[in-house]
Amino acid sequence: MVMQRYLLTYVGVVLTLYLHHFIRAIEVPRDLSQPPTITKQSVKNYIVDPRDNIIIECEAKGNPFPIFTWTRNGKFFNVAKDPRVSMRRKSGTLSIDFRSGGRPEDYEGEYQCFARNDFGTAISNKIVLQVSKSPLWPKENLDIQEVHEGAPLILACNPPPGLPPPAIFWMSSSMESIHQDKRVSQGQNGDLYFSNVMQEDALTDYSCNARFAFTHTIQQKNPYTLKVLTKHPHNETSFRNHTDIYSARGVTERHPSFMYPTGTSSSQMVLRGEDLLLECIASGVPTPDINWHKRGGELPVGRISYENFRKALRIANVSEEDSGEYFCLASNKVGSSRHTVSVRVKAAPYWLDEPENLVLAPGEGGRLICRANGNPKPSIQWLVNGEPIESSLPNPSREVNGDTVMFRDAQIGSSAVYQCNASNDHGYLLANAFVSVLDVSPRILASRNQLMKVIQNNRTLLDCPFFGSPIPTTRWFKNGQGNTLDGGNYRMYENGTLEIIRARKEDQGTYTCVATNILGKAEIQVRLEVKDPTRITTGPTDTVPKKGSTIHLSCRVKYDPTLKLTVTWLKDDSTLYIGNRMKKDEDGLTIYGVSEKDQGYYTCVASTELDRDTARAHLTVLAVSASPVNRITTFPKARPERPRDLELTDLAERSVRLTWIPGDDNNSPITDYIVEFEEDKFQPGVWHNHSRYPGSVNSAVLRLAPYVNYQFRVIAVNEVGSSYPSLPSERYQTNGARPEINPTGVQGSGTSKNNMVISWMPLNATQAYGPKLKYVVKWRRRDTRESWSNVTVNGDVSKYTVTQTPTYVTYEIKVQAENEFGRAPEPDVVIGYSGEDLPSAPRYFKIRQPNLETITLEWEHPEHPNGILIGYTLRYQAFNGSKTGRTILENFSPNQTKFLLQRTDPISRYRFDLRSRTQIGEGEPAKGESPSPLNEAYSKNQGDIATQGWFIGLMCAIALLVLILLIVCFIKRSRGGKYPVRENKDVPLDPDDQKVDNGSFDYSDEDNKPLQGSQTSLDGTIKQQESDDSLVDYGEGGEGQFNEDGSFIGQYTVKKDKEETEGNESSEATSPVNAIYSLA
Repeated sequence: MVMQRYLLTYVGVVLTLYLHHFIRAIEVPRDLSQPPTITKQSVKNYIVDPRDNIIIECEAKGNPFPIFTWTRNGKFFNVAKDPRVSMRRKSGTLSIDFRSGGRPEDYEGEYQCFARNDFGTAISNKIVLQVSKSPLWPKENLDIQEVHEGAPLILACNPPPGLPPPAIFWMSSSMESIHQDKRVSQGQNGDLYFSNVMQEDALTDYSCNARFAFTHTIQQKNPYTLKVLTKHPHNETSFRNHTDIYSARGVTERHPSFMYPTGTSSSQMVLRGEDLLLECIASGVPTPDINWHKRGGELPVGRISYENFRKALRIANVSEEDSGEYFCLASNKVGSSRHTVSVRVKAAPYWLDEPENLVLAPGEGGRLICRANGNPKPSIQWLVNGEPIESSLPNPSREVNGDTVMFRDAQIGSSAVYQCNASNDHGYLLANAFVSVLDVSPRILASRNQLMKVIQNNRTLLDCPFFGSPIPTTRWFKNGQGNTLDGGNYRMYENGTLEIIRARKEDQGTYTCVATNILGKAEIQVRLEVKDPTRITTGPTDTVPKKGSTIHLSCRVKYDPTLKLTVTWLKDDSTLYIGNRMKKDEDGLTIYGVSEKDQGYYTCVASTELDRDTARAHLTVLAVSASPVNRITTFPKARPERPRDLELTDLAERSVRLTWIPGDDNNSPITDYIVEFEEDKFQPGVWHNHSRYPGSVNSAVLRLAPYVNYQFRVIAVNEVGSSYPSLPSERYQTNGARPEINPTGVQGSGTSKNNMVISWMPLNATQAYGPKLKYVVKWRRRDTRESWSNVTVNGDVSKYTVTQTPTYVTYEIKVQAENEFGRAPEPDVVIGYSGEDLPSAPRYFKIRQPNLETITLEWEHPEHPNGILIGYTLRYQAFNGSKTGRTILENFSPNQTKFLLQRTDPISRYRFDLRSRTQIGEGEPAKGESPSPLNEAYSKNQGDIATQGWFIGLMCAIALLVLILLIVCFIKRSRGGKYPVRENKDVPLDPDDQKVDNGSFDYSDEDNKPLQGSQTSLDGTIKQQESDDSLVDYGEGGEGQFNEDGSFIGQYTVKKDKEETEGNESSEATSPVNAIYSLA
């Protein structure tokens, strides 16, 4: 039993989306005012068939709808004045009608379309219109070409110069193809080259034919007639057994020499992205072999192919790296010759950054970038509304700087369409990008109430496309809860999409998407239902019943009861017709009275609207023996003998009948015949399964594919095993046809930041359908809908690398098969991506410190992710002055944009380094430091500081110092005297009172007076010229008292002598600290 499970997608149910789903290009809703945008136009070089009317396309959108005008050869083209020219309604497409006469050649020229509305003008490429031409071959009489056998010969074609150039081929005048090989072949210029002429070359004539594709006509040149001069008459019998036909005919061996190109060296220029075709055709006897090399390097693997019997080397999609010197080596047994080709690769302009539409809100700024490369370097020219920007009206909010136009403080009314033209000697690129200034509240571009059903454990995407100006922010909520869904099992993208990584039963509910900007908000709701998967718990098994018996093929299914289940049966991959002998029930399929026609593969398909499951088994019917003798028990069983005498009959274009004679079954009935085939073009010698047939038949009609040289063999099968294969049948070659299918497995992904590798599964031998299998690879950017780029590669190639792509851009890709008979049907478009790069720095990086315990970091996604964001990396480090702590690393998910840091101490600050990550690595950093601690934070934490050891020690030291000073003060007071203060009278001063001046005075102790001019120090020593003092005498009779703070209270007087009365002067109370300062 083989089981397969599938996931289905239905309308309104989104189950699987590619990564391009998350890349959001600016698309202004059509009901809003917007400048024109060109949506469709004819190709730059437009060649038309002169027998048809001329259609020049130009389509555009905008609001108001654009008005179209045209120029021809740079001048206004008045469509209304020409009765043959009309413009389609609601379109700019021109139609030129020649049914009533006129010459198409009169309308050749350069056309350009202008689409205008109130907000700007968009322009098309310059379309060069040319009428296809197939001029007649000039009549000429050609002389008989006389040439010696073994000599080289060139038959010139010189076709008329058609537009486009005709395809050239050589035939005889009787319309028979000229056989070509490495000796005789057609060059790229259409001439027919003979490396050496043989006598049999004169048996026919040679006519050059030119096929003109547009007019579907073939013109034939007058034929050449050859006369070969030989030393020996042609005698087939004499040459039949001779190993060297040249020496037998007396032809002199000759050293190789080049017929094209001539000389030993030449040069060639090719444009980037095109195919480089190098050709070397040499003469010589024997016919030389050609080999190709690149000087100083290897030929590029995967992009080279050899044509014209290795006389031509093709390198697909050349780039600058393919420049250099190539040489071809022509060699035979006489010697060798070399020709060197110097290849220069130039480049028409190609985009590095194509300008994109810009939507701004009033007061916002932005920029248009137009970067292109080429060889030579292209020049950049900006236009606005189709006119050079230099001659446009001044705009103070706009600044042009080379390839960039900057906008600051945009205002309503400044909308316009800007054009960038990048040109060099080899071509030009033209891009339109509008700047639209809008003030629009958010709107959701999807139905408001949606129902989505998904299978459990599958990846699910909930869409929320939106628009607004300024650009809204989006959030998702579940069941009306206030927490934003982002992180864990949820992932939110910038385009509004919410991804549920693995849908679970608990994820069921109503999801609300809210888009918000400063002008308002909008929301939609999506109801999600998670269903159980459909599973076949018991499927059918391989069965070998006897003819006439009854069998039951099981198919028990477990599924979600809320979904409708449908069970169907297939036989050999086709829908099974349930006849009278069959009964389908809940448990499976019952077949009554099985017969040989019931043999085959049976598949049970259990499906719901969301998914399905299948199970498959093979039924083999055994014929009942009519003989009463039981051979199975009488004779030993063995594998059957191989079938014999294979015969092909009823030969048709797509089928053939194969008949064979069965071999002995060796006492075990033959149950099956397996037909295999082999083809000799793609995989010679390899046998493939073709079909399988019941053991009761010995003839079958085989379905065949075009352009396959078939050979068949048959294998018999019984319950013991398989026979040896039969001897092969004769070969049967089917005719060719164009392919019917295209390569599968097409995908595009980048291996570096500026490329995209397009790969596919090549067609096999039975799918090619014809010779010269090739693949047409097409790609274009999905956001701009530019014209398709394409390249054709050989059928043995399975990938192609697009270079010089912008970083991480969405592309549409198509790979189409073609052969000599035509192309396969138009292929499906596949989405691919160019390579990723390092992301830019996270935006709006903010560091906040609400208190001394925490620091809050917030940021937004980078402006240029340059790929799929896989997360953020944060490095931070504490520092205090010149001291730094260790660096700590944190990794976040791509949806996390906030981080809370718990501080380890309130003093240190922190340095932060935040970077975005893609698969390529970490990008540019956003850096910052935490702010300095706030004063109020310190005051709030005074209680914490008072408990610190260093603070307690400092306070104790201060207290000890104060205590010492107090002790010193008491000592000084006990040893001091009274201050002699004289009354303020007009009395001459005594000698002892000379120091009294302006309120200053000397003091002395009458009872204990030291030497004149000396003072006792604190340690009891005598200091010269200082007076002694004591704080005690400041008081009245020793009653002075100290306050708690060390100062003393009360009035004090100083006596002139013991008999004098008290003075009336007093002093303010003095603290012990001040006393200490006075003592110093």
